Amino acid sequence: MPTSFRPYAPDQDLLLAPRLRDWLPEGHLAYFISDMVEELDLSAFYAPYEGDGRRKMSFEPRMLLKVLIYAYSSGVFTSRKIAKKLEEDVAFRLLGAGNFPKHRTICDFRKRHLKEFNTLFVQVVQIAREAGLVGLGTVAVDGTKVRANASKHKAMSYDRMCQEGQRLEQEIAELCAQASDADEEEDRRYGVGERSDELPEELQHRRSRLEKIREAKARLEQAQREADTARGRHPDDERRSPRGGRRFKRDFGVPADDEQSNFTDLESRIMKTEEGFQQCYNGQLAVDDEFQLIVGNGLTDNASDHGELIGLVEGIEQDLNAVPESVLADAGYRSESCLAELERRHIDGYVSLGREVKDSGKIDAQTYPATARMAAKLSSADDKARYAERKGLVEPVNGWIKNVLGFRQFSLRGLQAVRGEWDLICLGLNLRRLQSLMVRE
Repeated sequence: MPTSFRPYAPDQDLLLAPRLRDWLPEGHLAYFISDMVEELDLSAFYAPYEGDGRRKMSFEPRMLLKVLIYAYSSGVFTSRKIAKKLEEDVAFRLLGAGNFPKHRTICDFRKRHLKEFNTLFVQVVQIAREAGLVGLGTVAVDGTKVRANASKHKAMSYDRMCQEGQRLEQEIAELCAQASDADEEEDRRYGVGERSDELPEELQHRRSRLEKIREAKARLEQAQREADTARGRHPDDERRSPRGGRRFKRDFGVPADDEQSNFTDLESRIMKTEEGFQQCYNGQLAVDDEFQLIVGNGLTDNASDHGELIGLVEGIEQDLNAVPESVLADAGYRSESCLAELERRHIDGYVSLGREVKDSGKIDAQTYPATARMAAKLSSADDKARYAERKGLVEPVNGWIKNVLGFRQFSLRGLQAVRGEWDLICLGLNLRRLQSLMVRE
């Protein structure tokens, strides 16, 4: 008896129009994201399109938003790949509903609404709070380095800028002299006319590079002037500290020799990662302990987490009108002012002090009273175990972002732009987590 198979006729046309919803299983993430977006306040996304209706018809913002959020929640981040998915992937085609925007349209929409992504992130966290999926009993905080859309080889230190600038100025002067001699020689031999194109091209290349170096150098000096002013320095202080003590190592507004600037992404910084030193931004996360949802986020161009903890707590309070009962953070967030502020807000803080916690007697309790109290607190076995919970709460979320979704590098450039993209990845991950929690219930 011959073997029989199920019917297979790839060239057979369908008798009825296909229904894409029949091609995705029930409970698919695309359905959940579509339904959630329909419940959100999207007025800010429609505001730019308000007019008299005579302009060229634009793509529906809801459609673009659903496609973009689903892309980030499923590990597709570049606009070209998203546009390709709209042609090849059933879930993307379902959300696109017959629309096929070009990658430039998707990219422009993302850039246009970078600030609005944070409002959507907040709305989703508020919905989760109302659904009982955010308790704010304990919040764990951590930072993670995400690579910028720039190469570390395109960065230069302040000291190198000074040296390279002098070298280029000397070469430009020499080339100008050579160009002048060449012009005189051609005029003498052939009469007055145009000079050769080779030297002007070399001059243009060096002048362009010199201009970029001067601009980067000026940015570093301006940032240093602002930092010095914030410390109480004055341009005429002659390196003397207004508070006494040691003299300043550098003049007012002069950056450290190793201070760097990148020519591709001006606001990114060299940071230490698991893959060595890379051009990065520092993404901040605050994760609720009950269901591991992200309840607060932030992003900075500083490799250190110092000074970020209270900002995250204030963001949670502003968004949810409540503060966490307990906060867990590693030693990167410790400071006397931070610990004192947690006490003032009546938040039960567990902030590692690093090596100092091993010997609380080394801490000057009169100068650093909040730090001394934290050291005494973390000396007990129960409180050590309480702090140890941090690693199992927030680090898995970082692992999801980098290893499951594969988000290891920003697509956009500039601090404000990558902040919007960080909001988008946190929004996508929260929706993915919410879907699994609601299905489980």
